[in-house]
This record gives sequence, structure tokens and C-alpha cells, in this order.
Amino acid sequence: MKRQGGSALEGIDREWIVKKTMLVMAMMTVLGILLIIFFVAKESMPAFTKAGPANLFSSTWDPKSGRYGMLIFFTGTITTTVGGLLLGTPLAIGSALFLTQMAPRRVRSFFARGVELLAGVPSIVLGWLGFTVMVPWLRSATNSQGTGVLAASIILAIMVLPTITAISKDALEAVPRTYIDASLAMGATRWQTVRKVLIPAAKPGLLVAVILGMGRAIGETMAVALVIGPATAYPTSLTSPTHTLTTKILMEMGESTGVQRSALFAMGLVLLLLSMAMIMLVRMVTRQRKEAA
Repeated sequence: MKRQGGSALEGIDREWIVKKTMLVMAMMTVLGILLIIFFVAKESMPAFTKAGPANLFSSTWDPKSGRYGMLIFFTGTITTTVGGLLLGTPLAIGSALFLTQMAPRRVRSFFARGVELLAGVPSIVLGWLGFTVMVPWLRSATNSQGTGVLAASIILAIMVLPTITAISKDALEAVPRTYIDASLAMGATRWQTVRKVLIPAAKPGLLVAVILGMGRAIGETMAVALVIGPATAYPTSLTSPTHTLTTKILMEMGESTGVQRSALFAMGLVLLLLSMAMIMLVRMVTRQRKEAA
């Protein structure tokens, strides 16, 4: 009896230790996020106090004259991100539909492994391939410099493809098989079933996939920096060079001081807020999905 009581107490002690250890790990994660937000916000405060919000969100970047506008770079970030999603999302969702609805078992396994390998390719490798292969091809095809919004969008499309494909595949597989069988039993073709039953049923999950892909594209730096130009100017066409928030931070952080350095941290704060907005949007969509279910 004493042994049983002792073993029970030891089990309780071990469970208590495990719970407290997990709690400490979780709190460390939260603390790390809060420290990042605090540090970036602290470093960006001089730009807001000395340059002013109107200066920071203007269109002119000229540190020598005290102008630290980030609107051009914000526009470049949104333009390349939207371009990457427009190119990558149809390919990703189409790939997910092929994997879940049409591909034979062997082909499905091979194709899925290929998508996983693509996700593991370093961004610098994709950027270097884009700079050495794609940019010269675009230069000859469009009679332009080759670098610019189009090149950056293509690179981002390749980079978001694995993320959107994997999450879309899970969303499509989560649709009950009875929905598809009922549609086919009613005489609908496979394409009609996919278009009118499967995709609408998986729409919340597909939206989450696109939002997470957007978050992946917004924060990309090295690959975009190699193919976007760069140039401190608004993009006037698909082949015109420009800057994004991430590429501008990369190009000037090493040599910046004072208010200029703080303005670059302010750009990082804007990126951080954009990422947090993406996460909140994903939470909102998933919550609505659970409520609908």
C-alpha cells in the first residue's frame, strides 16, 4: 500500500513538473514576441518624434534633406505581394485539386514530395536563379531591364506555392466525402462537383491558405532584392524597378545612423503590424468556420 501511494505521489509530482515546464516554455515564447515588438517599437520612436508621422508616410525618401517617406516602399510591397498571389494562388489551388481529386496514388505521392522539396529550397537560391536565368529572359522578351515588379511577383509566386498548396490540400480533404458522392449521384460531372460543391465547402480553408501565403510573401527579402531592381520610385509598369519595405531595410540598415536608422525600424514595425493583421485575419476566418460548422 505504501508503495502504491508513493508511486501515485511520484506520478503527481512528475505531472506537476511537466505542466510547469510547458507553462514556462509557453511564457518564454510569449515573452520573446513581446520583446521583439517592444524593441522594434522603441527603436522606431525617434523617427516618429523627430521626423513625424506625416514625414514617414510620405512619398519622398531623401535622408540628406530629412525626408524619410516609406510610401513608395509600402506600395512596392503590396504590389509585389498581390502580383505573387495572383500568379501563385491559381497554380497552388489547381495543384491541390489535382492531388486530392484526380491524381493516381503513385503520381500523387511523387507530386506531393516535389511540392515539399520546393518548400525546402532556400530563398537565396530562388533569387539567384531568378537573377541569372529569369531576368535575362524577361529582358529579351519585354525589351526592358528585366528586373522589376513582374520578376519579383514570379519569384514570390514560386515561394508561396508550397504553402498555399499544402494548406489547400488539407482544406479540400476535410470536405466530407458524402458531399462529393451526393453530387455525383445527382448526375453532376466531376468538374461541376469541384466547382459548385467542393470549392464552396472548402472556401474558408482556401482563404486561410491564401492569407498565410500572403504573410509569407510580405516578409520575403533576399530573393526579391535580387530581382526587383531596385529603385526608389513608384512602379509605373510590370517591368519597372522599385523597392519593397524589406529590400529597403536590407540595402540601408548597415550604413544608416540616427533618424534614418530609426525610420528603417519604423518600416520594420509596419511589416510587423502587417504580419499581425494577417494572423488576426486567419483567426477570424477560422472562428467563423467553426461557428458555421
